Amino acid sequence: MESPPPTLPSAPSPLPPSQPGDDNLWIILSHLSLLLGVGILLPLIVYLVKKDESPRVSHHAKEALNFHISIIIYSFACGITCVGAPLIPIIVIGGMVFAVIAAVKASDFIPYRYPLTLRLVK
Repeated sequence: MESPPPTLPSAPSPLPPSQPGDDNLWIILSHLSLLLGVGILLPLIVYLVKKDESPRVSHHAKEALNFHISIIIYSFACGITCVGAPLIPIIVIGGMVFAVIAAVKASDFIPYRYPLTLRLVK
């Protein structure tokens, strides 16, 4: 009796595409990164990793990244002037409020654009 020829191990199956729930999680975390204390780092990583996988995640990560960069620029500009320094807490609190609004809108699949945001990352 002949034994069957040896079979080669099959190639690993590709990873399944990201699920909408996963996308929603990354989007919400991108928007809330200002509250989580990771600022521009998390949206930047999400954007760089997911930009080719999911246009929706890419859009929201870019939006959050641009907003966080804008908050830093506005706070720095106010901080170097004596007159603008008292505005820094208002900018930070406003940024947190807009981040929560953006996360809620994004979780409901509603596109959101932050007001007064410099569009630096395109």
